[in-house]
Amino acid sequence: MSFTYNRTVRFQDTDAAGVVYFANVLAMCHEAYEDSLAKVGINLKTFFSHAAVAVPIIHSRVDFFQPMFCGDKLLIDGIPQRLSDSKFEIKYQVIDADSPQRHLADALTRHVCIDTNTRTKIILPDGMIDWLYSTTRYGKDIS
Repeated sequence: MSFTYNRTVRFQDTDAAGVVYFANVLAMCHEAYEDSLAKVGINLKTFFSHAAVAVPIIHSRVDFFQPMFCGDKLLIDGIPQRLSDSKFEIKYQVIDADSPQRHLADALTRHVCIDTNTRTKIILPDGMIDWLYSTTRYGKDIS
């Protein structure tokens, strides 16, 4: 199971050549992640601002297969997977919404849960476990 986010490429997402700038693909994927959190009831304002717990990205990657242009309609599918008590990753597929056979890009973000005061790893909070469980087949199973 996964989550899906619809996104239209905006002019601001593109570079001087008129194609989506590489870093903006990760920003779009992060929008998809935020949307999926909100859909399971996680309050984004408190989740991302000055909480005792943070879930920063510790690794990311993007692979491009076809260019994306201003006005393109995208489907961003995210598949989260729990890696340990404190880590998870999300694999993304970016697809052309008008031609779903056009696979445009793949991305990955890996996250770790930390205590914001000590900057040490901690167990994912229940809200994140619930989110993982709601978006994956195996939820609480650690792979």
